[in-house]
Amino acid sequence: MVAKQLSIFLENKQGRLTEVTKVLGEKGINLSALCIAENADFGILRGIVSDPDKAYKILKDNHFAVSITDVVGINCPNIPGALAKVLDYLSESGVFIEYMYSFANNGSANVIIRPNDMANCIRILTEKKVDLLAASDLYKL
Repeated sequence: MVAKQLSIFLENKQGRLTEVTKVLGEKGINLSALCIAENADFGILRGIVSDPDKAYKILKDNHFAVSITDVVGINCPNIPGALAKVLDYLSESGVFIEYMYSFANNGSANVIIRPNDMANCIRILTEKKVDLLAASDLYKL
């Protein structure tokens, strides 16, 4: 249920994102989901990779500022209101979403969530029978 996500600090300069993807690709690491948040000077690439521990070491060895964060993945129907229903469960129980990102494929959507309270988030989602994704499933998407 709990997956490891990489957070990579990137300077806002041409080619920096290319460097990250090349370094990972050359070592056989697949980047299956990502989002990039940026401001004027830097960005943070958050992503799910096929082998987070190996990727962390590779990126550190190549002088990238990287950290590993716990996230939870869910699968919900790719229909209007489905995600709102899940988020309602969490907000009604006081779980704050620090950030999230998603990707849809036909009839379903995979959503990566970084809650402020992981244990409570998982408890609520389990009680409400939300389809939680195993970390191993996320790593091989």
